[in-house]
Amino acid sequence: MKKSNLLLVLFSLLIFLASCNQDQNKYVTISTEFGDMTVMLYNSTPKHRDNFLSLVEQGYYDSLLFHRVIPGFMIQGGDPDSKNAKPLQRLGMGGPGYRIDAEIGAPHFKGVLAAATDGNPQKASAGSQFYLVHGRAVDDAMLDQVEQQKGIEYSPEQRALYKEIGGYPPLDNDYTVFGEVVEGLQVIDQIVMVDKDYNNRPVKNIRMTIKMGK
Repeated sequence: MKKSNLLLVLFSLLIFLASCNQDQNKYVTISTEFGDMTVMLYNSTPKHRDNFLSLVEQGYYDSLLFHRVIPGFMIQGGDPDSKNAKPLQRLGMGGPGYRIDAEIGAPHFKGVLAAATDGNPQKASAGSQFYLVHGRAVDDAMLDQVEQQKGIEYSPEQRALYKEIGGYPPLDNDYTVFGEVVEGLQVIDQIVMVDKDYNNRPVKNIRMTIKMGK
């Protein structure tokens, strides 16, 4: 093979490998006293992915609390006010001072990572607060009801997955799902079982650390 042709092949290969690398998913590890959760972030929600990764790299989430825990629903964290919160202090209003444009699409299967909102009509997400879905058993009747109420249509694959692993479909089409737990799903099951106060805040603080994953 001529030298010029070889260089062309090598150049094309480098472009291909660079393109493949851009398509690879990013991962983070959420660590708690109950164990670690490996979370894959979706490339289909780049604004949320990049914002979350930026906050993780800053160490923003380290020592914050899972401040709202509801069995059959979700566990929520990411409020910076929780870092030094006093017992019984109400949490859930803090953040970095900005919103993220909505990137709504993925359903709320058990174990997905989604962004909290403040109820704004644009459905824009809170800058740092997130939740992991615990969920509950889902059947066709529930999915039919959500479809009718929200004007969405689940694919056969989505219906099958909801019925297999559970989740919380009433949240669909209102909040941005931007990742999913791929290892350590049992940690969510353990956290939802802790004792809570009247605001669904764990009586004993459950702190998190989030680092870049594999």
